[in-house]
Amino acid sequence: MKKPVKTFLKMGGIILVLTTVILLILRYNTKAHSPEDTVSYTEKDLKMEVFYNRPYKKDRDIFGNLVPYNEVWRTGANEATTFETNKDIMVDGSLLKAGKYTLWTIPMENSWKVIFNDKMYPWGINLEEEAYRDPKSDALVLEVPTQNLRKTLEQFTIRFNKQNEFVLLKLGWDNTLVSVPIKPEKA
Repeated sequence: MKKPVKTFLKMGGIILVLTTVILLILRYNTKAHSPEDTVSYTEKDLKMEVFYNRPYKKDRDIFGNLVPYNEVWRTGANEATTFETNKDIMVDGSLLKAGKYTLWTIPMENSWKVIFNDKMYPWGINLEEEAYRDPKSDALVLEVPTQNLRKTLEQFTIRFNKQNEFVLLKLGWDNTLVSVPIKPEKA
């Protein structure tokens, strides 16, 4: 092999390794501030799962400031939050087919719009820091009231909570909580 080709290949390899190292460092630093979490709910043959990233409050005003009112939020940090169900379910009275969705919200002062979108996105926001969500791919949009928490929730948290015949998908951060009622679809 000729010397210029060897030099070119060595330089290309060095650039590739450096790029990989830089991307891994950036990913680690981003994840350190908003770690990944997966929550799931299983009952009989129903399984639901949410993958999301959990930012911290860090003495910031969250809703209406860091997360503006009346704008689409990626519902966490970093990658778009995903919601997956292996069975058809009723979400606040509307049918959501079995499948994997990205989960978006539009926080407002007294309620939130909760959006299940058919499309998977590589990241939650684009370079202009706007939500990647394409409204044409919305499978379900609903509005639920907010509840005030007595104690401040430092880290954004999503949980499932069984209550009577419903499973509540709870999203909470700072002093705000919303609950999305889910009921398994009858066969």
